[in-house]
Amino acid sequence: MVYWLLKYIFLGPWLWLLFRPHVEGRENVPRTGAAIIASNHLAFVDSIFMPLVIRRKVTFVAKAEYFTGTGLKGFLTRMFFVGAGCIPVDRSGGQAAQAAMDTGLRVLRAGHLFGIYPEGTRSPDGRLYRGKTGVARLALEAGVPVVPVAMLNADELQPPGRKIPRLIRPRIRFGTPLDFSRYAGTAGDRFVERAVTDEIMYELMTLSGREYVDVYAQTVKAAAR
Repeated sequence: MVYWLLKYIFLGPWLWLLFRPHVEGRENVPRTGAAIIASNHLAFVDSIFMPLVIRRKVTFVAKAEYFTGTGLKGFLTRMFFVGAGCIPVDRSGGQAAQAAMDTGLRVLRAGHLFGIYPEGTRSPDGRLYRGKTGVARLALEAGVPVVPVAMLNADELQPPGRKIPRLIRPRIRFGTPLDFSRYAGTAGDRFVERAVTDEIMYELMTLSGREYVDVYAQTVKAAAR
């Protein structure tokens, strides 16, 4: 209920009025049934504008830190992500990360849309980085299509370090759904999962026009510290 109130009453209409998102290929998002929405990740506002332009609810995973803040800011942040239907994920890995994957499978098996950023973190410089194979594992285990979506200018809308986005028109492009049914029964095969992930990243590169770097974004961020 909170999700729909935010989207259609309290927040969504104002975002449409102020930012006027430009959307291409929205008809590629299935009107019914389960699907994964796989996006590049340029800024925090990706998680606001991309679901905004889709008529159906999109459930995402979110950093566990968003759910553990203290004080008024922590409470408001937590309520926003809970209300948006986000799933907390502990990026230290292990059982917590697996629990988030299991929850993603439940979302998909219930016939809903599940959003994911295959890069695992925001791009440090606007380029597209190597995808993690979790997106492939979900697609193969759930047997659902993957809809690639490119956030074209979110890093201009909200450059690194900027909390309040600029009044720039967001541009979002949805690609044709990718069908991986030919790999049915191969979930857990790391070579197949890597091939599926790379195919998704290739589509994101084509849709976004961004340079692709075959290195994990988290590795680049760690090296820059």
